[in-house]
Amino acid sequence: MTLGATVKEFWEGNDEWISALVTMALAFVLAYLVDRAFQRRAERLARSLVRGDVSRETATRLRFVRRFIYATILLIGLAIALSQFSGVNRIAASILASGVVAAAIIGFAARQTLANFVAGVMLAITQPIRVGDWVTFEDHYGVVEDVRLNYTILRTAGEQRVLIPNEKLASGVMKNDTLKVDSVGLEVDVWIPAGADATRAVEVLREEGDVAVAETVPWGTRLAIGGGPVPPPDRGPGEAALRARCHARLREEGLLEGFGGPGRS
Repeated sequence: MTLGATVKEFWEGNDEWISALVTMALAFVLAYLVDRAFQRRAERLARSLVRGDVSRETATRLRFVRRFIYATILLIGLAIALSQFSGVNRIAASILASGVVAAAIIGFAARQTLANFVAGVMLAITQPIRVGDWVTFEDHYGVVEDVRLNYTILRTAGEQRVLIPNEKLASGVMKNDTLKVDSVGLEVDVWIPAGADATRAVEVLREEGDVAVAETVPWGTRLAIGGGPVPPPDRGPGEAALRARCHARLREEGLLEGFGGPGRS
């Protein structure tokens, strides 16, 4: 058997797989090239329009559009690759014949993915968060590192990455410290015993910032102290230092004697 006959036999036996693999490879290459070109051109155009650095809003939208284009090219490539198989064509014809049932089944199976995608589109348009914002979501506090098609990446102060589904983020309650300004005020709570002079405690802590009696319960009084604005990455250490200074001042004045903490008599 000649080499040409061997190649022909191999092609005839695997032509569908070869065509599909080549199609997907070309789709990945095309998606990568378009993504790189879009990133360079879009950022250059944005900088020329604003004559400076790209804003957080623009950077977030550009990232989302880039990933949407990338995913669209790959999906088209996948569809073309699957069309190389004759069996898939027959299945597709059967599905089209019962389109309503197929649409219902596919929609039900992919409802969570579609919900996250739609929520991602809404986040990119309405901009309640942007790349670079410092936000609190549930028990997590950190900077928005990326807004992707289905989820958002939050980087905490400890360099951990928290992946939040976009649907959950869009429907939940979130606190954005840098939506309007680039600094955040310090907020701490300090408890004093029930028998301590709350008015005196407020006077003692005046030098640390704004002080108010926030709560009074049988076992003590909670004071809320607000400090000056700091960059978001310094919020944790700043609040810890402020809390320590407040406790030191109250202890010097004898306002913490005999106090066991909230919930203790």
